Amino acid sequence: MPRLLLLFSLINLIIGTGAFVVGGILGPIAESLQVSVPAAGQAVTVYALSTAVLAPVMLVLTGGWRRKRAMQLALLLFALGNAVCALAPSLGMLLAGRMLMGLGAMFTPIAAGIAVASVEPARRGRALSVVFLGISLSYVIGIPLGAWLGFRYGWHAPLWVVTALSFVMLAIASRWVPADIDAPGASFQGLGRLLARGVVAWPLALTLLYFTAIFCVFSYIGPVLQALLPMSSERLSFTLMLFGLSGVAGTLIGGWANDHFGPRRSLLVQLTTLGTMMALVPLTEGSYAAVVTVFVVWGIAGFGMMTPQQSRLAAASPAQAPLLLSLNTSMLYFGTAFGAALGGAASTSIGFERLAWIGVPLALLGLCTLAFGRAHAPQPLQPRSSAG
Repeated sequence: MPRLLLLFSLINLIIGTGAFVVGGILGPIAESLQVSVPAAGQAVTVYALSTAVLAPVMLVLTGGWRRKRAMQLALLLFALGNAVCALAPSLGMLLAGRMLMGLGAMFTPIAAGIAVASVEPARRGRALSVVFLGISLSYVIGIPLGAWLGFRYGWHAPLWVVTALSFVMLAIASRWVPADIDAPGASFQGLGRLLARGVVAWPLALTLLYFTAIFCVFSYIGPVLQALLPMSSERLSFTLMLFGLSGVAGTLIGGWANDHFGPRRSLLVQLTTLGTMMALVPLTEGSYAAVVTVFVVWGIAGFGMMTPQQSRLAAASPAQAPLLLSLNTSMLYFGTAFGAALGGAASTSIGFERLAWIGVPLALLGLCTLAFGRAHAPQPLQPRSSAG
């Protein structure tokens, strides 16, 4: 099973790269398609919405399928979507390809379900961390390398590389994943009751808010960095790699903080740090050291919030943890979509160099959800007094 989990992690590395590499090459994409950078940025929005809305529906529709068959469909859709994007002569075709890619992103929850079902409960956290490591590594390896390829050889180059690798992964998964591998399918049963609970609703609201704040900027990270300090494609790729490394560190630190200080206290520090870094970003203009420092601290705080958030939701209803974590992923991608749309609209009036300020009030609202969520936190049961 470890070999299979490593394969899932590698596939997630490719999926993460394909999903977010366009953020670093929006300039070349916009110029080639003869649209504005904010318009090209809607490629991020469409992928996020497709992943948040259509992928869960597809996941439920294929819930009765064998997991290997559903996984093959997901990888095929992701590969075809990338190919459509690489061939796109217009923004409309690019967005259609991104929608197909979003459908294919249902691979990730399928792989997570297999990981959970394939190990004993004491090893589930470790199994999931292996599967999702690929997503974190995409920020370190895939996105910076894709940005470098895009500026050096044209924006189509990284998309073709992701397309080819996706088909390779489809072939390997078809060979390595057992046909009879057992894992439960997805279901939306009980969704209404979960959303009505404050102990669930407030954490989901926080995920939506802080991902919206982050992707106001990260959807346009290439233009933002260039506006703060014009740099070569090599330096831009190196900067994105540093941001990705900070994300990997943040993921590890977030898990440690959650275990030592609890999810709420960890989130309070992380969210405050994130909002502070967003406020400081425009003030780093002209200084590479300041730009890198602020974005590295941003990455540590932002990526570090995922484990405490998942811990809060799992504690709210352990029996329904898979559904809650699925909802959290939807909020993540809704936030990604809203952030890309909001950032694109704001960039035309305040400029890319001040775009991070849009995220500050969203971080403050996130802090408010922590206060509200505390009021709805589950209370320990009191022993019943005996009569007579």
